[in-house]
Amino acid sequence: MAKREILQYPDRRLRTPARAVDVIDERIQALIDDMFETMYDAPGIGLAATQIDVHERIVVIDISEDGSAPRVLINPEILERASECDVAEEGCLSIPGYADDVERPERVRIRALDRDGTSTEIEAEGLLARCIQHEVDHLDGRLFIDYLSELKRKRLRRRYEKAARQRTGQTLGTDAG
Repeated sequence: MAKREILQYPDRRLRTPARAVDVIDERIQALIDDMFETMYDAPGIGLAATQIDVHERIVVIDISEDGSAPRVLINPEILERASECDVAEEGCLSIPGYADDVERPERVRIRALDRDGTSTEIEAEGLLARCIQHEVDHLDGRLFIDYLSELKRKRLRRRYEKAARQRTGQTLGTDAG
């Protein structure tokens, strides 16, 4: 296992849609292990492969407080979203130091492959539903800040572009969203 670098907003690679995983082989298993190590080290409760610059439809999640409930979702597809929504604060490992309220459906039903390639359907609510939606958004090239007002997004973009320039000492290819 190896800890991977998490892409930081406004890196434009975070906007790259992920492609479906065709074969769950040793490379995918090693990637999943790396994703868990990276997520737990960050620390976080969810990580999409896109966030580590691997553009394949893989998500790892563990919303337990003690790291005892790891979940792997390969090629997740949201089948149904509840009409009732909830507003809660979200943060993101790719946008460190920032959190804001986001409205999302309270419940979702998804279909995905597990780590062994077995197809499963999950009905999730609360934090798990929120986390699944957040991570599937990453696979589609969407960030939680896309749900915020244009003014907030512009301010954040300027703040994180400045921080990226200071980190690297150069101009980066950045997200225009």
